[in-house]
Amino acid sequence: MYIVQPLARSGVTPNMLTGIGLVLSILTAVVIAQGSLVLGGWLVLFAGIFDMFDGAMARVQNAATTFGAFLDSTIDRYSESIILLGLLIYALQHPNVHDVVWPAPFEQGWMVTLIFVSVVGSLMVSYTKARAEGLGIECKVGLLARPERVILLALGLITGTGIWALALLAVLSNVTAIERMLAVWLSVRRSAHAQVAQSSRQQSHEQHDTSKPEQRHSIPYTTLNTGTDKNVQSNPRPLPSSVSPLNEGIKHE
Repeated sequence: MYIVQPLARSGVTPNMLTGIGLVLSILTAVVIAQGSLVLGGWLVLFAGIFDMFDGAMARVQNAATTFGAFLDSTIDRYSESIILLGLLIYALQHPNVHDVVWPAPFEQGWMVTLIFVSVVGSLMVSYTKARAEGLGIECKVGLLARPERVILLALGLITGTGIWALALLAVLSNVTAIERMLAVWLSVRRSAHAQVAQSSRQQSHEQHDTSKPEQRHSIPYTTLNTGTDKNVQSNPRPLPSSVSPLNEGIKHE
């Protein structure tokens, strides 16, 4: 942070630092290809630190942009691949390369294979994270992110155990990619289960609301066309009576 702040005041932009990091990575690859592995290891560290400055610069200047983040991630992939390309050129130029602690024969073939697997693993680590975030899933798990890969390769070159560093880089980077795939799968599975549970609760609530039928009152009626009802007679006839018609002298009770 103490280094980034003076650079920020001098007018250096985050994208400039990204470009400088790429140039340093190309220089590092050239140095490694010429056989200066120890110096190349220190340059790997220096270029890696420079690659991390651009993000810090963006935060200090409050100038973080979507394109800046995209450019930074893309250039980091180029930088890492270019450094490994320099190591590949070195391995192809030295068919008799031999590490005293490497147990397997044909070390050159092992180095070439491990470099290829390391490139694939490094790219897959970044791709799985980018693809997951593109789907709206946060994915930051894993053993070997970009800073760890830089430190591992640099230490291997400085200590003269580059092939062991490549072996660890090849294995652990692909393990990290697999970890991220599993993390995304678990996240999607949990989300699907949550949606199913929510849908079940909603259906249960709707069934509970419709389980109370409306009470309907039927109005009884009497059938007039049949003689089954004892209280009602159809077609009544007047009965003969000897009682004279009621006159006005009769009072109703």
